[in-house]
Formats: sequence, structure tokens, C-alpha cells
Amino acid sequence: MIEKREFYIDGRWTAPAAARDCDVIDPSTEEVCAVISLGAQADTDAAVAAAKRALPGWRATPPAERRALIERFLEQYKARKEDLAEAMSLEMGAPIDFARAEQASALPWHTKNFLRAFDKIEWLRPLGDHAPDTMISMEPIGVVGLITPWNWPMNQVTLKVVPALLAGCTMVLKPSEEAPLSSIVFAEMLDAAGVPPGVFNLVNGDGAGVGTQLSAHEDVQMISFTGSTRAGRAISRTAAETLKRVTLELGGKGANLVFADSGEDAVRRGVQHCMENTGQSCNAPTRMLVERGFYDQAVEIAAHEAAATRVGPAGQPGAHIGPLVNKTQWDKVQGLIEKGIEEGARLVAGGPGLPEGVNRGYFVRPTVFADVTPSMTIAREEIFGPVLSILPFDDEAQAVEIANDTPYGLTNYVQSADPARRNRLALALHSGMVEMNGRSRGAGAPFGGVGQSGRAREGGIWGIEEFLEVKAISGWGLDAAE
Repeated sequence: MIEKREFYIDGRWTAPAAARDCDVIDPSTEEVCAVISLGAQADTDAAVAAAKRALPGWRATPPAERRALIERFLEQYKARKEDLAEAMSLEMGAPIDFARAEQASALPWHTKNFLRAFDKIEWLRPLGDHAPDTMISMEPIGVVGLITPWNWPMNQVTLKVVPALLAGCTMVLKPSEEAPLSSIVFAEMLDAAGVPPGVFNLVNGDGAGVGTQLSAHEDVQMISFTGSTRAGRAISRTAAETLKRVTLELGGKGANLVFADSGEDAVRRGVQHCMENTGQSCNAPTRMLVERGFYDQAVEIAAHEAAATRVGPAGQPGAHIGPLVNKTQWDKVQGLIEKGIEEGARLVAGGPGLPEGVNRGYFVRPTVFADVTPSMTIAREEIFGPVLSILPFDDEAQAVEIANDTPYGLTNYVQSADPARRNRLALALHSGMVEMNGRSRGAGAPFGGVGQSGRAREGGIWGIEEFLEVKAISGWGLDAAE
């Protein structure tokens, strides 16, 4: 499916400066499915130099031409969407039907939303009637380093590369070494769409290598990173030496507030959302807070829903969840399940070990804990696996207190039939996003959080503006005599 590729630098595929092989593991089988090269400093330097050379021409390109490139890129998606889905299913374990319907389709969804927002940008506009000779110019920040994770590969690559291109930036992408294959297809699509040499560059590598090199590079003006809070802190420290702009989209520990008037479907929906992508989503609703009068019933429903959740290989068609991405992640999730039991949470579904009948692959039993307290480890740490914690609350005030008692702040959820209550809670919850009664965010709404979830705002107009700088120009339109 994927031709052997190395790095995409300055408009061509090129061999690495110093070959250091890295196995890509199929998490369904624990077998090697591909081998890539990890970049060295010379590879990073070559990619940044190519982006720097290409920057003057690309930033001067009329917006309509940048838009036309993205339109051609969308045409490439139609021919390569199955390749993208198969790559993600293989490299990170997304079930193939889910990879087609959700993982791959994130690319056209976000791209079309960016184009809609792009058409409304005023690149040069007056400050206002009070200052007719002062203009505001929106300009690309320059060369940017883009570092993306393995859990939603095309979602995150698209949310960074497409707005950076539209903004007029040039870039170096470092995809996760755990899931590099879909990004290679993505690079092939951009190349076929006619991206000018040096505008987009791809260097595979790990965080300690290429990731750190981009963060420290004096010719990189901005780092856009999605990943763990721990890695986000390290990138921020490294980038501070060169005073880069840093945008971070990090972890989460979403609270899902379920009131008695929301009904049984709200509980089922919450469990399904938590288990989606095998729980490997930063915005997963992993803490279900249930009104006490509905609590026992909700626990029973959640346990039944988790027990009914099928687990299977990524290549198998049908509705099921796949494996975790690797052994390290599997060990972490198993350790946290054991910690929940040790600290006294009541296990009502799943538990440690492989699912029944499974003897290989990084599969986890869909797990639900009840009677969780806010101080327990499983209520405070991001698990990044199919594990749900259920906590009771007595009233709105206590629900908000528990929900906000976290260093994270990405997405919170509210389930209630009372519109006034939902609106009150939406404003009281401390997070970058709030979703209510199963309604997803509107097209082009920003994705991002607060606190240890980072403060990036990706998607739509906000996603493009993150790659722009504001220039104030006074004296516009005045001749010398004035």
C-alpha cells in the first residue's frame, strides 16, 4: 500500500543523513509492519533551511493561490482516503470501519471548515473610523515546527498543516514515530497537489531527537504541539530560549455531568464516547458524575454497556474497539486499573488483563469503576484507555466543584433535560469546551483547553490565526506633504 519512503525535504523524497531505524508495530499483532528512519540534527537542519528559503515566496503568494493548493489537496483525498484509513488502522490500531468513517474523514471535515473561515479573513484592514490612517496587516509568523501525536493522526496533522499553509507559513512536520505511515501518505498527497518545494517538509523522528531539535532551532518561529502535558512542558522550556510562539494541545480528564432527568440513553452515550478510539482521546469523558438519585441505575447501565462493547483486531470490520497503540501504553493502563482496585473503587465491568480469548495484541477489557472518589488516582490522572470512573453528586454546586477539581480543562459534558440548568453549567465549568446532550461542536468551532490541557485553539478561523502575526501600520494613504 505505502511505497518505502524516507523524508520529504525541499520538494523531494530524500535519504536520511544518518540512518537510525525504528520499527512500526501493528498493535493488533505485536509484529513489525514497517520500518522508518529517525531523523538526525542534519535532517532537521536541512528541512528548516528548505522552509526558510521557501518562506519569502510562499508568504508573498496571493491568498487565492494558497487556497487553490488546498482545493487540489482535497481532490487528492478522494483518491487516497482508503490508503489513509488502512495506514491508520495498521499503525495505531483504529478499527478499519472507524478509521474510514472517523479517522480519515477528519481531513476533509477540517479542511473545508478552514477554507470557509479563510474566505472571511481581512488580510489588510483599517483599525477603525477613529484612526483612518492606521491599518492592521495579518501576516504569517514564518517557519513553523509541527509535532503531532499517534492517537488521531490525520485529525491533528490536518489541524496544523492546512491552516499553516493557508496562513502563508512554511513548515517542518514531525509526526509521531508510532504512527508515521498516514503522514507519509499525507505528504504524497501534498506533493501531488503541487506544493512548492520547501513549503512543506516532513522529517520522521522521536521527541527527544527531531522534536527537541525543532523546538530549539533558531530559524523556527513557532512550535505547534499536540501530545502529553509532560512533553508540552519540555517543549515550552526548550522553545523559551529562542522566544518562539508555542501552542499546546495537551491532555484531558473530562467530566460528564449526568442528571436524573437525562435518561438512560445519556449514560449509554457517555460510555460509548469514553470507549471510542479505545479511550485514546484527550477529550474523552472519562469521569461520569451522576446525580445521586439516578446513580445506582446509571452504574448498572454503564456496566452493561461496557460489557457489551466488543474488542477485536483493527483489520476486522464491524463495530468494536481495537488495541492500545503499544506495550508501554498497555502497561500504563493496566497499572491504573490495578490502582483503582487497590484504592477501593468498585469494579463493575472489565478489569485487568487481556480480554477473554485474546492471547496477543495490546487489547484492554472495557472497564468501569463505580464509587470513585475525587482523590483517587483514576479520578485524577489521564488514563488514555477504555476506563470509565463513576462518581455521585448531590446537587449542581457539588457537580461543578468535582468537575473543576482537576489541573486539566479540555472538554466537559452536561446531560440534562433542563435548558436553563445546562446553560448555567456550561458557563460554570472551567474548560475550553463544553458539549451538552450529545451535541457536537459546530463546524469550525475551536478545539482547545485551559490549564494543563494547554491553550491552543485549533480549527476554523482561530486555527488559522494561530499562525498569523498582527502588524500595525500608521500613516497609511498619506502623501509626503501631509
